[in-house]
Amino acid sequence: MDGFAAPDFWFAREVLQRGIAALYLVAFVSTLNQFRPLLGERGLLPAPELLAWVAAGKHRMRRPTLFRVIRYTDRRLIALCWTGIVLSAVLVAGIPQLGPPWVPMIAFLLLWLGYMSIVTIGQTFYSFGWEMLLLEAGFLAAFLGSRDQPPATVVIVLFWWLVFRLEFGAGMIKIRGGREWRDLTALTFHHETQPMPGPLSRQAHLLPRWFHKGEVIGNHFAQLVVPFFLFASILSLWVPGPVPLVVGAVAAAIVIATQCWLVITGNFAWLNWATIVLAFSAIPVVERPSSLRLASLAQYDARFARSGTGEVDLYWLVITSAVGLLYVVISRPALLNLFARRQMMNASFNPWQLANAYGAFGTVTKQRIEIVVEGTLDEDPDAAEWVEYAFKGKPGELGRVPRQFAPYHLRLDWLMWFLPLGYSLDDWFLVFLVRLLEADAPTLRLLAADPFDGRTPRWVRAVSYRYRFSSRAEHRETGEVWVRDRRRVVVHPIGR
Repeated sequence: MDGFAAPDFWFAREVLQRGIAALYLVAFVSTLNQFRPLLGERGLLPAPELLAWVAAGKHRMRRPTLFRVIRYTDRRLIALCWTGIVLSAVLVAGIPQLGPPWVPMIAFLLLWLGYMSIVTIGQTFYSFGWEMLLLEAGFLAAFLGSRDQPPATVVIVLFWWLVFRLEFGAGMIKIRGGREWRDLTALTFHHETQPMPGPLSRQAHLLPRWFHKGEVIGNHFAQLVVPFFLFASILSLWVPGPVPLVVGAVAAAIVIATQCWLVITGNFAWLNWATIVLAFSAIPVVERPSSLRLASLAQYDARFARSGTGEVDLYWLVITSAVGLLYVVISRPALLNLFARRQMMNASFNPWQLANAYGAFGTVTKQRIEIVVEGTLDEDPDAAEWVEYAFKGKPGELGRVPRQFAPYHLRLDWLMWFLPLGYSLDDWFLVFLVRLLEADAPTLRLLAADPFDGRTPRWVRAVSYRYRFSSRAEHRETGEVWVRDRRRVVVHPIGR
């Protein structure tokens, strides 16, 4: 690494560009499959209605969206998703990176603007912190350049600053949050009560309490101490030898290791996957293997070899330096927020979703309350035989082992987890029940199965249950993964 170029981080650039593009691919596929029944023309929270309120001055929209320029239709949403999917796949293959730096820059900026257009009108179904994380990562990836020259130092440092805000912000949220993070009991509950458990969540939950306390200590170390060492590689500008680079790489490896543990014990959409990809920004590869030929086209060989030198074109140096100066200006609110007494979590301070504040799970719920949706074909709801609707990711059937879905994002299942935490049911949920009464096919495709095989139920209702993982003895006796007890009827029978 020198003052302008970071030739030791060519491998980090490959991981960042391809990894971030892969996450955009997942995000656009998730949107293609779920946006229309959730937010489309006939969705639970129709985006056209939101845009009409904005046009009438009844609602303020802070972030930009293409759908304020062109009228929203489901067909246009599909076209945008397919454009994003194709463009993401091309970037994963590394094709734009074969040209000059402005080619992948335009590609990533198109992904950023396209996905922001979706997030802006996504309302509560797109209100997750990893949406703004993906947007910011895509923007920064636009300035990583291409293989005809090394990555700019300033852009690599901006990725470290992103990982720092992501990890240290989450650590500070926990320290300032629930007591369970300070008395080291948070992960005694978390594996069981997290929004969407994975296949190994029960095994993790059943580990000894001393292990869970060690998890919390390790989490605090990884999020409150390690992020500072991500910047150690900057010292290589003045300190000879590999030590600064090694320190930064070790810090990144610790972040990656802790995120891998979260990946195998839960389903947090692309949050953990994105953090892993971003942490690779601090891992240098000093010597480039001559056998590595990601491009076989002879005309690009000279440019490909040049990326291991310290040469950066002047125009590209000006562009990346301007991005660095922009971040110096817009990062002030996020920096102050990290040390504020009332720290904001997953907050954006500008319309472009850049230099955001991040954080997650400041408190951990102690009990898992699930809203179970039931329907019946019987005429009399009081004497009816009720059948449950099965969701893809959230707990339901007691003997079903949770599946691994991340980095794919099951938006309906996530919102169902939030319902018991509020004081009232959201409007979208009541519309969801109406769609079930109509046996609406797009809505039913969001579920694991339709218990009525396309027939319209006579009544639907919602009942709350407390779920917990079965103990080893209970599992040996019954074979069930979950144990539950019924609490109350949340929504009394609604009929056609």
